[in-house]
Order: sequence, then C-alpha cells, then structure tokens
Amino acid sequence: MRAFVLEAESMEKKKNKPEKQLHTYQKNDLVTVTIEDVGTEGEGIGKVDGYTLFIKDGVMGDVVEAKIMKAKKSYAYARLEKVLTPSPFRIEPLCQYARVCGGCQLQAVSYEKQLWFKERKVFHDLVRIGGFSAQEIEAVMEPILGMEEPFAYRNKAQYPIGTDKEGKPVAGFYAGRTHSIIANTDCKLGTAVNKEILEAVLDFMEENHIPAYDETLQKGLVRHVLIRCGFTSKEVMVCLVINGKSFPKEKEFTDRLLSLSLGDWKIESICISSNTKNTNVIMGESYEVLYGKGYITDRIGDVAFQISPLSFYQVNPVQTKELYQLALDYANLKGDETVWDLYCGIGTVSLFLAKKAGKVYGVEVIPQAIDNARENAKINGISNAEFFVGKAEEVLPEKYEKEQIRADVIVVDPPRKGCDEACLKTMVRMQPEKIVYISCDPATLARDLKYLCGNGYQLKKVRAVDQFPQTVHVETVCLLSKLNV
Repeated sequence: MRAFVLEAESMEKKKNKPEKQLHTYQKNDLVTVTIEDVGTEGEGIGKVDGYTLFIKDGVMGDVVEAKIMKAKKSYAYARLEKVLTPSPFRIEPLCQYARVCGGCQLQAVSYEKQLWFKERKVFHDLVRIGGFSAQEIEAVMEPILGMEEPFAYRNKAQYPIGTDKEGKPVAGFYAGRTHSIIANTDCKLGTAVNKEILEAVLDFMEENHIPAYDETLQKGLVRHVLIRCGFTSKEVMVCLVINGKSFPKEKEFTDRLLSLSLGDWKIESICISSNTKNTNVIMGESYEVLYGKGYITDRIGDVAFQISPLSFYQVNPVQTKELYQLALDYANLKGDETVWDLYCGIGTVSLFLAKKAGKVYGVEVIPQAIDNARENAKINGISNAEFFVGKAEEVLPEKYEKEQIRADVIVVDPPRKGCDEACLKTMVRMQPEKIVYISCDPATLARDLKYLCGNGYQLKKVRAVDQFPQTVHVETVCLLSKLNV
C-alpha cells in the first residue's frame, strides 16, 4: 500500500512539470516500447520520446514491438505485434481465445499482479477523482480479497448463437468491440456443464435445420443461450432466447437436454424467452417454461434464493458470500437498527442484513426483482424485511418525509453509473449513523464518496473484492460514518 502512496505523490509532482517536445508518429509506424503502466481497461501503457502509447494485450514490464493504428497529437492506440522481452508478470493464458475474445482482459497476467492492478485502480480513483489524500486512503484501505481458484467461477453464461462459413450453428462470444462470434463452447470462467449443454443445443439445431439469428438481416430463430447454475444446489437452468414465439419440436428438445450426463449437476428448468426486437438487449421481457420450474434455487451462506431467467443475481457466488459478509461486518448491526438497502435487486443483501437488523427496507426499480425479493423473504422465513418498487431517489424521500421512516444504516449497491445525486442528497438528509457503499465501478464510487464526505460523513474503511478474476472489473465495499460536529 505504501508503494501506491509514493506513486500518487510522484504523479502529483509530475503535473507541474512542463511537457517535453513530443516526437510525431503516424499510423502504421512500428515502434519498440517498454510497457510501464496499466490503463483502466487493462491495456498496456508505454512511452516513446514522450509520446504515450496504449497497447491492448501489453503486460506491465513487457518490451514489445507495436504498430500504431490511430495516432493523436500526444498519444496513440497501437496493436501488439510481437513480445520482444516478456514481463515477469506475463503468463500463458488458460484459454486459447483469450486475446481475441476480449472478455478476459487480464488472463495473460499472473493472478497476484491482477490483484495488485485492481487494488491500485481503487486507490488511485479515490485519490484522483474522490479528492482524498493518498495518506487518508492508506490509513483506511484493507487488503484486496482475492480467490483461491480464479477460474470456473461464473454461475451465469449468455452465449450468442450464429452461423459459421459452412452454414453450421455456432456458440461463443463476441470478439472485443465487434459483433463477430468467436466459436467457443468451453469458456474457462464458466462451469463444465456449459460445454455439454451448448453442444447439445447446437447439434439439435443442425439436425432439425433450426436457423441461428442473423442480426444484420434480422432473420433466423435462436439468438442466445442462457445457462444458470446453482453452485450449492447443483440445479441448472437453460433458457433459449428466440426471435419468435415458439421453438420447434419442444418435447424432443427438452428430452435431448434431460438425457445429458452432467455429473452432480441436474437440469431443473428449461425455458424460452421471446425477443423479436432489433436490440442489443439479450433477454426478452418475459419467458415461457418448457420443463420444470421457472426458476432454480441457490444459497449464499445460509440464505436461499429463487433465480429466474430475468433475475439479477451476482455471477460469482464464492466471492459474493465474501462481499456480503464484508458489508455485514462493516454495518456491525446490533439487532435493533432500521436499515435501508437501496438498489436491492432480488433482496440478496437485504436478507443478509435482516438476519442481524431490527427492520430492513429494500428499494428496487424493477418490479419482478421486488416480487423475487418478497418470495425469497418468504422461503427464508424472514418477516422483518419490506420491499418497495421504485427509484431509490423517489422512494426514499417519500418514506422519510411523509412516513417518517428513519435510517440507522443505509446500504447502497448501485449500478455502474453510481448513485443518482437526488438519492445522495436524501441519504445525507436522513443522517444515518453509517453508510455502507458497495460499488462495481471505482470511478463513480470515488465521485459519490466525494459528495458524501463533503456533506457530513467520514470514510472509515475501504476494501476491494475480486469478484471478476481475469477481467478488469472490481467490486469495492466502503464504510462511512456520520461526523459528530
């Protein structure tokens, strides 16, 4: 951590130094450069004659040959052509498609260095965007929580379906920043059952001449395959997203899937979701059950959840347990507190909190998620949790000002864009003793903490959690307490 402080201080000093004369580079120039830093998207950053290059797939410490693809006045984007001297942090990716896929931006980086990168990202965003001093963050930041096994952790996979040059259906992932499908049924971040299920779906489509969707022509039937797995229950859901209202030979299709030998796993739900819109949104607005239930069950700790095709549910159950336990530890509930859980989803955090709190109120804008949250409370026998549909910035003021519902603790887990400013203002007006902020984006976290700490709160604890190994994404949990002035 001390190294981050020294680095931040050095960066601050460099701001005041005049820039040296930059060399002029053009598109297609080949340069040899040492990767000295890492960008927010995991790209390598190096300099030649003071000219900054952003190089996808460059690893900090590499010496590489790169080709300039897009040149600006003071920086350029370049393509990695050859690694001349590999970094000590460079490793061989487990997946042969890691570089072209774009989903695992850090798979060529040792896991220890991945954790360093994520912790550093949180630290520097809090200093640079949040306006905290490096010494302040050093004093409150705890070591990042990593995984023992940083592969095969995803309980959800959404595979686009397309057609190869021979006309056969394929499943895989989009190449980075494109809509070209890289055929791969064996993603190393997902469970082993995904491959068996996907290949069965593709075989069935080929045998029965069922066309894949072509988004350019907006024709064809099968758009995506969604697979959800309960890590504790071993229940599996398969949902086909289709450009139509029905799937041909439904009985034969379900029989094919149910005949698969999946070891300890068992398919408990097969669904279709109709999506006939020309959109990047994967799922349709509803779904139809072909077999079993419209959901699977799973547990995080001692709390059970029902998960439908449309439910939001954290994709890494191992780290989710760590994440929510950390939030619970930071809240340090005694048993009689009133807690608000904003952006509550299907009630995952709310139900954890309810085990320790006097009363919990959850708020979520998606009606179906609130239906799930209420059902999850029932199946866990939790009666001290109440859920409201609506925007946090609208529900919170109404319940506080009109019904005088106070808050001892507010837990907030917003989407990547962070909290709405109206929500932040209401949180400050309610004056809870503690705010626990769970974030999936360090930049918007830093922005929101700057507001809260400028309006009566003090940052007490910060800890990053590696929820998405092999990628640039990182979760962070923060504790703020009210200043007694």
